[in-house]
Amino acid sequence: MRRRLVETIALKGISDKNVLDAMGKVPRHLFMESSFIKFAYKDQAFPIGAGQTISQPYTVAYQTQLLKVVRNAKILEIGTGSGYQAAVLLEMGARVFTIERQQELYVKVQQVLPQMGYHPRFFFGDGYKGLPTYGPYDGIVVTAGAPFIPEDLKNQLAIGGRMVIPVNNGDHQVMTLIIRHDEKEWEKQLCGDFAFVPMLKGTN
Repeated sequence: MRRRLVETIALKGISDKNVLDAMGKVPRHLFMESSFIKFAYKDQAFPIGAGQTISQPYTVAYQTQLLKVVRNAKILEIGTGSGYQAAVLLEMGARVFTIERQQELYVKVQQVLPQMGYHPRFFFGDGYKGLPTYGPYDGIVVTAGAPFIPEDLKNQLAIGGRMVIPVNNGDHQVMTLIIRHDEKEWEKQLCGDFAFVPMLKGTN
């Protein structure tokens, strides 16, 4: 089933072999309740509790491909959620710092990921603020729809770093790629329409 999922997202345009290989190794079914395992390898999002979802595999692959992850890259994830995106990044050899604002998910994912052998650095907090203490980051991936691009996150990108963030209020967002060229110059590219749960401020 995992192999068929990888074939499906490849047919949809994901060409980065490292992304496809990682998604072929991560056991997505372990991020879902046992009664929903039959949905685990369908290319669709699924509720995980606390009003959040585990992202559609194609969306995870698309965001990850835009990041251009290399081994030992330092990646900041905004919105740990189920932990699936973090697992894919770790499988690719990245060093992952992940922040979650929902207490329920934050507690749960700290059990789930280590049990699978994945060990990101976990943080509870407001994703809009990022984690400046541990930056700068080679990549930042935001896994919720943001009404705007937070300046704090832009400033935590390393020179040459890439941020992938879905931007817009409402039901659909535009996947946006930000590339930092120097201390004061960022390039913005628009990369298609997607649907995410909203990115919320503060902690809960």
